[in-house]
Amino acid sequence: MSSEIEEKTERLVRLCADGGLGGILINSQPNFSWLSAGGTNGVDTSRENGVATLFVRRDGKRFVIASRIEIQRIANEELGGAAFEPVEFAWEEEKASPTVVSELAQSLNSSALPLGADTPFGPNVKLIEGAISQTRYRLTDPEIERYRALGKDAGAVIGDLARSVEPGITERQVARKVDDALTAIGAKSIVTLVAADDRLQKYRHPVPKDTPWRNNLMIVVCVRRNGLVASLTRIVCAGKRSDELDRRTKASARVNAELCAATRPGIIGSELYEIAASAYNEEGFPGEEKLHHQGGAAGYRTRDWVAHPKSTDKVQESQAFAWNPSVTGSKVEETCIAYADRVEIITATPDWPTIQREVAGKEYQFPDVLEL
Repeated sequence: MSSEIEEKTERLVRLCADGGLGGILINSQPNFSWLSAGGTNGVDTSRENGVATLFVRRDGKRFVIASRIEIQRIANEELGGAAFEPVEFAWEEEKASPTVVSELAQSLNSSALPLGADTPFGPNVKLIEGAISQTRYRLTDPEIERYRALGKDAGAVIGDLARSVEPGITERQVARKVDDALTAIGAKSIVTLVAADDRLQKYRHPVPKDTPWRNNLMIVVCVRRNGLVASLTRIVCAGKRSDELDRRTKASARVNAELCAATRPGIIGSELYEIAASAYNEEGFPGEEKLHHQGGAAGYRTRDWVAHPKSTDKVQESQAFAWNPSVTGSKVEETCIAYADRVEIITATPDWPTIQREVAGKEYQFPDVLEL
């Protein structure tokens, strides 16, 4: 943990040097988890902002700034003894002045240079969220290990759950089972979509309703643990699937294989979008890419960026991706990590039926429809 935080601190120090900054404030919940190696400053998770702020000064000195309510818990439980000097203020000060945190950071600033931050801190602090995001895209080795563990657990748990759901229960009941199962592995679904039968045909983002499922059921989750987010989709069928569902699922798998084969350091989002569009056309489903986004870079957010026609975002070495191509009525989604010569899918479900697709001499496996 210490070496991971040191490496990330060095990235922020370089960002200070490149941007002419005296230090950087980290307050958003995803970025706090990144810099703290898996901690959280979230209490009210409906908000982007957390209850504690990390401050990295341009000389590498680290501070944690929080109210008297939070400072001891954050230092003890979320930072795990890592070297962040605590800076405490009265909660009443924060209510009276929204700039109390930035003022404290300015008092710690050992230079005359301005500060940068990932969330708005007032007129005297530069908002540099885009640049900060770029510093966290390349996963460290410990992060990759945590991500693999999350993907393995999530794939197994959602697979077991999908096998167990009996026809007749509602989408909301399925969603509740998802929440319970993920809580048991210390994780939380920050996106849960469940589609039964006709809703699978109609909607790309089926928020769970009181609709019972009879024939086909899709479960979609974005699972967070230690700040990292893994996304996956599983579809089950009560009995034999239809030929059309089979065709559409296999087409989605082909698109995903093309995307995975192309996801290498240096390629940009617009090129990946065009690869997906071409694959849909070749599979006999032209224009499906216009009905839903295809996914993109992942990590401490469900998607850091999405591939689209104007995207200039570039794939980095050891960056996570979650591709989710869909042909109306079906979808194939997994989370992977991109390397120079391959991608590693981390959310596979043990003993789940798979679809094999070969692209440029490499074989990719994706989840098929499970017939119950």
